[in-house]
Amino acid sequence: MIEISHVSKKFDSILAVDDLTAHIEKGQVFGLVGTNEAGKSTLLRMLSGVLRPDTGSLTLDGKTIYNNSVVKQEICFLSDSGYYFPNATPADMADYYALLYPNFDRTRFDGFLKLLELDPRRKMNTFSKGMKKQVAVFLGIASGARCLLCDETFDGLDPVVRQAVKGIFAAEILDRDFTPVIASHNLRELEDICDHVGLLHKGRILLSEDLEDMKFHTQKVQCVLPNPVLERELLEDLEVVRTGRSGSLMTIVARGTGEEVMDKVNRRNPIYAEILPLSLEEIFISETEVAGYDIKDIFD
Repeated sequence: MIEISHVSKKFDSILAVDDLTAHIEKGQVFGLVGTNEAGKSTLLRMLSGVLRPDTGSLTLDGKTIYNNSVVKQEICFLSDSGYYFPNATPADMADYYALLYPNFDRTRFDGFLKLLELDPRRKMNTFSKGMKKQVAVFLGIASGARCLLCDETFDGLDPVVRQAVKGIFAAEILDRDFTPVIASHNLRELEDICDHVGLLHKGRILLSEDLEDMKFHTQKVQCVLPNPVLERELLEDLEVVRTGRSGSLMTIVARGTGEEVMDKVNRRNPIYAEILPLSLEEIFISETEVAGYDIKDIFD
C-alpha cells in the first residue's frame, strides 16, 4: 500500500502540494484527477522518488521511497511528456529498462509490440504521439514494477488501444502484485478504467472514493409524472443534486440507493421512470458539492 502523509512541496513561491494525506490500496486502479495546476505531476514525481517532499512522508509498504534504490525498483513512473534517447528504438529503450528493473520481461514487451504491430527497430522519433504513449505503457508494464505511475499517459491513445491497456491492467492485477495510478485532467478518460478516484485541487485531495460506492449512493433517474404537483412533491422528497428537463421528461440526479430513489418516484405513479448510468463527472458534481466546492469552477 502507498501511504502519503502530510506531504507538501513548494517551488519558490508556488505551493504545488499542500499538506496532502491519502493512501492507495494494493491491487486497485487509482485515478488521480485534477486541473493542469492541481499538483498531480508533482505528487507523482514525489511518489516515484524523483522529487523530495519538503514536509511529510511517502512510503510503499512502510518503506520510504525517496533515496531508496530498492523501493524505486518497485515503482515505474511514466511522465506526461515521455523521454527517449536520441535515435532510440523501442528495443533500445527495453535494453535500458532492463538495467533499471531486475524483473523486466523482454518477452512480454516484444509481445505487446507485436500485438499492436509496432516495429521494435524503428526509431522512436518517427512514431506518432499515440505510438510513443503505447511504447511507454508497454515498457512500464513489462518493467515488473509493482506500482505504475501514469501521468497523462492515456492522452493520445485511441479507444481501441485504451481498451486493450485496460484489459492488460486487469490481467496484471489478477496475476501479480500490481497497482496502477493514473493521473489525468480528463474525467471521462478515467471513467472506464479506474476502481478508485481521487480529486486533487490546489495541491489537496478534495475527496477520494471508490467508484462503485459513489455510484451506489448517487442515482440518475428520468421520469414523466402525471402533473406538476407530483413533480414538486418528488423533488421535495428526494435529496436532489441537480435537475434537468426536456418537455415533460425530467432528469434528476439524487443521493440514495437505486431502490430508495425509485421507491419515491413510484409513489407518484409515473407515466415513465428509469434509472440511468451516471457519468464520473455527474458523480463528482454531487460529491464536491458535499465538500463545499463546485466542480464546474474547479475544471473551468
